[in-house]
Amino acid sequence: MASTSDIRNGLCIKFNHDIYKIVEFLHVKPGKGPAFVRTKLRSLTTGRILDNTFSAGHKIEDVRVETHNYQFLYAEGDEFHFMNTESFEQISLNKNILDAPGLLKEGTSVMVQVNTETDLPLSVDMPSSVILEVTYAEPGVKGNTATNATKSATVETGATINVPLFINEGDKVKIDTASGSYMERVKE
Repeated sequence: MASTSDIRNGLCIKFNHDIYKIVEFLHVKPGKGPAFVRTKLRSLTTGRILDNTFSAGHKIEDVRVETHNYQFLYAEGDEFHFMNTESFEQISLNKNILDAPGLLKEGTSVMVQVNTETDLPLSVDMPSSVILEVTYAEPGVKGNTATNATKSATVETGATINVPLFINEGDKVKIDTASGSYMERVKE
């Protein structure tokens, strides 16, 4: 058993007869009344997001997890196939478990959290950023740069992101996997 002081991003807990992963949390100490922790939880079975508030000192049941390094192989419909880099064992996971399935490129290394009691995969932690090539981008209009103007572009995985006007087809861009937003152009 853990308490609210042990809450951190990525912690897996049992709550309402399901397993949830803490996506965001905020400790609140109001001037009047007891402290509490406001959390945003994601169900690891359905992918649904739930907002919940725990009072300070509340006991929560955490789930013991192990983290293993896996490599993304390919996607087939809603199933994504991964291979353990140590044992070469392959698993397939539904895209609901993934944070940003549209940004996964074949060969990408990810960390998979596995429940130690049932040996079932719980969640996939993507790298903080990925570098992808732009496959389609409309040409930028000259003179339209007075503000931070953006346009939509399609990357090699099929995902669509907003990029600055100077990005063209064939450019490689760095994308933040947490927000799915453009970070910078990468020169190679």
